[in-house]
Amino acid sequence: MVATTSGVAHAAENLPPKQPLVQDLKTGGKACGAGDGKAFLAESRPLVNAVLYDTDGGRVSGEFEAWWTDTEGVEQRRSLTTTAKASGSPFTFGLSWDDLPANTVVSWHVRADDGTAKSPWSSEGEGSACEFVYDDANPEKAAVTSSEYPEDVLWVDGVGVYGHFTVDSPSDDVVAYRYGFLRGVSGTARPDEPGGPVTLPFLPLTSGPDTLTVRAVDRAGRSSGETSYRFFVKSGRAPVAHWKLGDPEGSTTAAAETGTAADAGGGVTFGGPAPTGTGLASTATLNGTGDGYLTPDAPAVADPRGTFAVSAWARPARTDRDMTVAGQDADGATGFALGLTTRDEAPVWSFTVGGARVSGGAPETGEWAHVLGVYDAETGKAQLYVNGNPVGATAEAVPGEAVGAFQIGRARDGDSYRDHWHGELGDIRVHDRVVVPDEAAELAHRKPRALGHWSLENASDGASPDQGGGAPLKLGPGATIHRGPDGSCLPDLDPDCPVVPYALVGDGHLALDGETGHAATEGPVVDTSDSFSVGVVVRLADAEPTRPMTVLSQSGEHTDAFRVRYEPSSYAWQLLMPNADEPGATETVVAQLAMADGGEGEGHRIAVVYDDATDRIKLYLDGALDTGSTADFAGGLPSSGPLQVGRAQVGNGWGEYLHGDVDEVHAFAGALDDSDINQLGWGTEPCLC
Repeated sequence: MVATTSGVAHAAENLPPKQPLVQDLKTGGKACGAGDGKAFLAESRPLVNAVLYDTDGGRVSGEFEAWWTDTEGVEQRRSLTTTAKASGSPFTFGLSWDDLPANTVVSWHVRADDGTAKSPWSSEGEGSACEFVYDDANPEKAAVTSSEYPEDVLWVDGVGVYGHFTVDSPSDDVVAYRYGFLRGVSGTARPDEPGGPVTLPFLPLTSGPDTLTVRAVDRAGRSSGETSYRFFVKSGRAPVAHWKLGDPEGSTTAAAETGTAADAGGGVTFGGPAPTGTGLASTATLNGTGDGYLTPDAPAVADPRGTFAVSAWARPARTDRDMTVAGQDADGATGFALGLTTRDEAPVWSFTVGGARVSGGAPETGEWAHVLGVYDAETGKAQLYVNGNPVGATAEAVPGEAVGAFQIGRARDGDSYRDHWHGELGDIRVHDRVVVPDEAAELAHRKPRALGHWSLENASDGASPDQGGGAPLKLGPGATIHRGPDGSCLPDLDPDCPVVPYALVGDGHLALDGETGHAATEGPVVDTSDSFSVGVVVRLADAEPTRPMTVLSQSGEHTDAFRVRYEPSSYAWQLLMPNADEPGATETVVAQLAMADGGEGEGHRIAVVYDDATDRIKLYLDGALDTGSTADFAGGLPSSGPLQVGRAQVGNGWGEYLHGDVDEVHAFAGALDDSDINQLGWGTEPCLC
């Protein structure tokens, strides 16, 4: 470039490069720092980085210089100049000297050179030299101790009980511990100061042997060898208080499985209905008045600020007001309470601890639900489970310090009680530990009960028997039992041996003609107003059906309470559940895609589940669900008609007759889970757990 004055040209003055900025410098990938902020590195020949700028925008090179004091007190300096690059380029300089000392503070700085002028050193003025220490030794292994879970001790309590594991290292430069529990969480914990210990809280969720592995990490990122600490966790201990409330009619006291017997007020009667599939034979009915309560007149948990859980089976007779399942007094107030509340737009289950409340789930009049509240003193949070599932958001809670008598069916309010329970209660449990999610699901589990299994292997007098000895399926016109080959001859060897198609499952199946063919029981099989499950194996005879065809249904007064059919217009199997028992009622429909069989192959294993506890319906195809095969559905309709195989109610008569083959019809009271579903359709009895 040139400039002219009075016609005389001369070169413009060159400006020196810019002083490198500390924020543009790195040592071994770490920010430039000095003193307490210096970098500790595990590399013996670390890389230093800088971004250099030329004021005039030209090319610059970098001049790096490093220095340290050796063991004899003599300062050592080393330098290197890099090749030139464009302004703003990153420069990297490897400190590759063989005599770079370990455990010694090394300083370095850099300046830019444009070939004519040099910038100030990065350490000059308001700048700063960068310092680092090369650490050539790994830290010592960490030591682990725990008072709750001593190493290699068989066996120690237990699931739902926190353990605290103290981790420490003899090395004074350890800044982190990387850890992992075999059956739990993993992560990194940092001590308050280098070389200090950390304490790891751990909540066992399952019983069995477990191992904590730990590595200590120092300031340079060096890791120690691995420490393994083995411990053995027992199953979760029993509740500290437990009342089944299945006492004989006329009792005035509820016997305690553990804890103190509970006196019953005059508004309590025993011998009430119990939730099926739970092992409870009866429950207590509370009339919702001031006399409707039970109490042991003693606390259920001694430490009001400690961890606890309270649970029960509850069936409300009403949901239009606040009602308490169980709680504990606390100096004229309620320390904690489990129940239902109407403070929200709709009634919800609730769990209160101190001034905090968790709510969720939808209580329904006359419907059983398992409710469980857990307060975790370790985390300070309260959690609510309904029917084994967490609901609502966990809440930060601070329990009161006072502790009073445990109450069933009412809540303390000053000198009196309020929110009396109206309905049935059973199996009240109080734990002094965390009830973990798997245990919550187990407490709420209702074991399904087999109602019928028709293998359709044969028929006698026009009826195919139930394998459990129950009501048979009566075959209508157009329905026959097809028997597979009996093995008396082999078509490949004997030209006179007839070729007989194999049955879908086992030795026989039901063949339906699509015109009048069907089979039915004498009366209803499943209670469609409660949880139920049905399964079937089906194969369509047509490759391109021209109309919907139903394989299973059970009717109410005006419409089918459920219907499983193939809809050819959408190439899908469907489960249809009406929203009202009236002609033309709207229906909730879930579906799974499948091409029609055309009389070939093994057919499909279809199962449907209505879970009244979670208000969900599911349609399984060959043991699997997809996004369109589940839906919310509240309030299954009662049905009074027989279980139908191969047809459905259409208008004022029957229709949607199935053209195809049917086998392995199963019916259950209760909601099967995924593992149960996968046992259906193979010709064996499922093992329900």
